[in-house]
Parts: sequence; structure tokens; C-alpha cells
Amino acid sequence: MSEARAILPELLDRVLGGDEVTLTRHGVPVAVMVRPDTLRLRRADQALNRAAQVHEILQQGRRSSLNATPGVSRKRAESLVNHVQSSRSRG
Repeated sequence: MSEARAILPELLDRVLGGDEVTLTRHGVPVAVMVRPDTLRLRRADQALNRAAQVHEILQQGRRSSLNATPGVSRKRAESLVNHVQSSRSRG
């Protein structure tokens, strides 16, 4: 970090040139300097990748058939709904 303070203008020039600069303290990485547009692109790429993953999961769900037997009986479902409604009216 002390070296970085001394050569900050040079480091900024490197970052403006497209380099990624890792700052360390006692040999341990503590920060990375990158151009703001580079950071925005990385974040956008991550968001698009996550959206593609969600899309694929939804597509898989649409392709799979539902279980013919419900997981909860009608009587149990009604009991749960009544419980939730009564809890809301008390709270």
C-alpha cells in the first residue's frame, strides 16, 4: 500500500490503459483497481449469466411433467389455509 501511494498517478495511468492492478498489504490482496466501465461490464455479464440460468431452470420445469398425485391432500391444504388466515386475523 505504501508503494501504491508513492506511484498512484502511474497506477491510475495503467488502469486507464486497461490494466487491472491488485493492491496488497503485507503480501495479501486487499483491493483491485479497474476502470469503471470494465466493472460495469463484468457486473452486467454476471447478471446476464444468472438470468440465463434462471431461464434454463424455468424451461426445464416447463418440460417436466407434474406429479399426478398432489403432495398435500385437499383436507390438509384447507387446514393450512385456515391456520394462516386465523394467524393473520390475530396478529
